[in-house]
Amino acid sequence: MTSAARPADLALPIDDPALADRLRARMASVEEALYGHAASRTTYVTEAARHLLAAGGKRFRPLLVLLAAEAGPRPEAPEVLTAACVVEITHVGSLYHDDVMDEAALRRGEDSANARYDNLVAILTGDFLFAKSSELTAELGPEAVKIQAETFTRLVEGQILETVKPGPGEDALAHYLDVVAGKTGSLIATSAHYGARFAGAEPAVVDALTAYGELVGTAFQLSDDILDIASETEESGKTPGTDLKEGVPTLPVLMARASTDPADARLLELLDPERTDLAADADLHAEALDLLRKHPAMAEAQAYVVARAQEAKQLLEVLPQGAVRGALEAFADVVAVRSA
Repeated sequence: MTSAARPADLALPIDDPALADRLRARMASVEEALYGHAASRTTYVTEAARHLLAAGGKRFRPLLVLLAAEAGPRPEAPEVLTAACVVEITHVGSLYHDDVMDEAALRRGEDSANARYDNLVAILTGDFLFAKSSELTAELGPEAVKIQAETFTRLVEGQILETVKPGPGEDALAHYLDVVAGKTGSLIATSAHYGARFAGAEPAVVDALTAYGELVGTAFQLSDDILDIASETEESGKTPGTDLKEGVPTLPVLMARASTDPADARLLELLDPERTDLAADADLHAEALDLLRKHPAMAEAQAYVVARAQEAKQLLEVLPQGAVRGALEAFADVVAVRSA
């Protein structure tokens, strides 16, 4: 797949036909623009930069920019489309680096960039896309540059902290949630912020939607953590148990580790943070995945995610009842219980 063609349906259920049609048309414009912005003066770099764009994805971030823009008087402002491209290009750039860190073989059901090319090309392609997002952000003005810089700082800091164990006496779950807020929540919060701001929404609405985006972003990443354990490869487009294999203590793992049930002794042994053999031993990794999938921690983790989505929906009370608020509520619901 090398063109900008995309499925006609949006990633979210939107009941209002007029709103759905508007968003569908604007997402098509975003998609076309994304491919243009990922172009280089050389064919090789263009191909590498478009590789993960072509692999698909839900495009939650640019869609949230467009949805949040509906809360303002100028949802069709050209800055809104530019901002939608900024957040998606930033996100896609981060995926190239993620796959190198995870040593992932698949991304969205396709070869990861590091598998198709190599680690060096994947890292530099991610850098190329970050540079492109910076160029676009400069078009939005100095305040947007500041917001983007702060967002990128949080994103990278979150990625770094993910590789660092909690300090003595530090709560492991709190540490992990801080990681999630940085590496995922920050960019989704900025997506909502950009959409509302560049559509001319009132400051109170901009603030509420930014906070909403942070919570939805957290729920999004935590849902991804659950999918990493629960889904089969053909369902999620990812290699199951990647985080588990790499020793990343995600929400279900942290909740399972809190168990005091003697029946969980084998699972706790496999989830011991000092273990380093799950990556090398396929049988042990499969056993840990199987036990974790059957453990109550999975339902506990899902309930936690749903609670964060409910908090996000409460922030939408700043908006009048109607199609836009309903779509944003549906966004939170779908993120919380997504299966892919």
